[in-house]
Amino acid sequence: MNHTFEVTGMTCSHCEKAVTRAIAQLDPQAEVKIDRVHNQVEVQSHQARAVLAQAIAQEGYTVAAEVTP
Repeated sequence: MNHTFEVTGMTCSHCEKAVTRAIAQLDPQAEVKIDRVHNQVEVQSHQARAVLAQAIAQEGYTVAAEVTP
């Protein structure tokens, strides 16, 4: 499943790594693409949207909405 989230609070490459690592802990095969300029995180994963959103939020970032492509 492909999920695109609006995530605020990511300001640097460390932030990107933290989000990617949190998702990888849930699904090591997940593909993660992060666009800080547009506050978007795209995840290709078998995990449910809510589970992924919670993992991102636990890293300290705000998951505002799922973006519709």
